[in-house]
Amino acid sequence: MTSNVSSAPAVVRASSLTRSIDVNPLSCSIGAELGNVHLGAAAQDDGMLAEIRALLLKHRVIFFRDQDIDRADHVAFARKFGELEDHPVVGSHPDHPGLVQIYKTPDSPAEFHENSWHTDATWRDKPPMGCVLRCMECPPVGGDTMWVNMVMAYDKLPQDIKTKIDPLRARHSIESSFGATMPIEKRLALKAKFPDAEHPVVRIHPETGEKILFVNGSFTTHFTNYNTPANVRCGLDKAPGAAQLLTYLVSQAMIPEYQVRFRWKKHSVAFWDNRSTQHYAVMDYKPCHRQMERTAIMGDATF
Repeated sequence: MTSNVSSAPAVVRASSLTRSIDVNPLSCSIGAELGNVHLGAAAQDDGMLAEIRALLLKHRVIFFRDQDIDRADHVAFARKFGELEDHPVVGSHPDHPGLVQIYKTPDSPAEFHENSWHTDATWRDKPPMGCVLRCMECPPVGGDTMWVNMVMAYDKLPQDIKTKIDPLRARHSIESSFGATMPIEKRLALKAKFPDAEHPVVRIHPETGEKILFVNGSFTTHFTNYNTPANVRCGLDKAPGAAQLLTYLVSQAMIPEYQVRFRWKKHSVAFWDNRSTQHYAVMDYKPCHRQMERTAIMGDATF
């Protein structure tokens, strides 16, 4: 059995050199398509896994085409980077714990969770470190996914904003997102099981040391330590002042220069660093079948 590569160095074994990975950046800010890789075989090659991990850290989201693999291959590849987590609302495939099925049909109701800029599961105390999403079936036109570089979003902030937000912390909620449409008893039970998580507004990447703007419009609800004499002269500074600042920070994900857009095809795979990115599934296609399967890899505490 090959070892877990959660802390593997970016080295390439001699056996991997004969099939060196082709790297094609998709933008100047984020994203690269990798060629000459089969994820089923890569899961058995520690050297190639280390190379993939290094490319993930560099490009933040990496894409693979023509991956005609099965569910067991998908799960085996993702587990090389850590244990997988279930989703308390969506659930998992009955034979593959941690493999979430995101299926749309012509009769599916309108989506309102995925078509919003978000980092997956920040309502957890330990959000996923990364996710691997595989396309089983997709619309002939539309249904792209976009990713945004939240390291760049922080780097490009004005210095006075950086100074203001560096010590701030914020709450992230599953209750106000996935729980919002539930009957109140079920919603409160969900919150009791998953209390609102608190994360730093500026997170430090555990592997690269980079600063990340770590708020998103789907799950982040409010700052927890904003109401101090340094920030608030009177009530107006607190409300709406704090909310206006949070809105401004959330809006940084919408800047096109920080983004990449990926057009899906059958058997395409995306692997993203969930710590340093947000993503948005574009719901611009006519009613049709769209089948995606995703694994989320357990992460670390943010502080």
